[in-house]
Amino acid sequence: MKNIFEEEIEMKNKNYALSPTAESSAAPRKKEGKFHLFIMKIGKRNIIITASVLLIGVAVLLNWVLFSGTKTGKDGYKDYDKPNGSQEEQKGDDAPTDQSGTYFSATQVSRQRARDEALEVLQSVVDNKESSETVKAEALAGIAAIADEIQKEANIESLITAKGFEQCVAVLSGEKVQIVVKAEELQPAQIAQINEIVYAQTGIAPTGVTIINKK
Repeated sequence: MKNIFEEEIEMKNKNYALSPTAESSAAPRKKEGKFHLFIMKIGKRNIIITASVLLIGVAVLLNWVLFSGTKTGKDGYKDYDKPNGSQEEQKGDDAPTDQSGTYFSATQVSRQRARDEALEVLQSVVDNKESSETVKAEALAGIAAIADEIQKEANIESLITAKGFEQCVAVLSGEKVQIVVKAEELQPAQIAQINEIVYAQTGIAPTGVTIINKK
């Protein structure tokens, strides 16, 4: 037979089990567990997502630095189906100034800085002990792709300047290539030469090449 103290303790336990406070205190623990699992799942992917976003930003930055404000000249080629590809001209107030010949060197420095930042992020992914093997492999592939683009750009610039152009900047972005050369105007034969060089180095057809003559 239960004494009065046992009955009182049992009654308190029943009241606590039925009280909203007990139920509400258990609910946050369940939610906290689900949230923790969600964070754990995201944690394995957030680094590579950040790196991917940065790489996209690099491509946007390079295009903005090089080609914002450009206009097509009257003699520019716009028929992508022709072997000459596409040619544009920078001139007037919309074109970056080149009074001291610094446009090309400044653009190359900006391009390299953006690439260095992307490589730094990808390398940090590789060095991170918490990164999965899949994420590390993707980061290493990104590093290799950037290194390959840098080498191809250097080859293109060297070969184009060897054709008689004083200055040249090449920017690869996926299956697109944008070339800026220092020239008053470009003849069809010169455009064909540039397209041949680009195709030989990258395998990208003239339809994916934009050539800009910078006065």
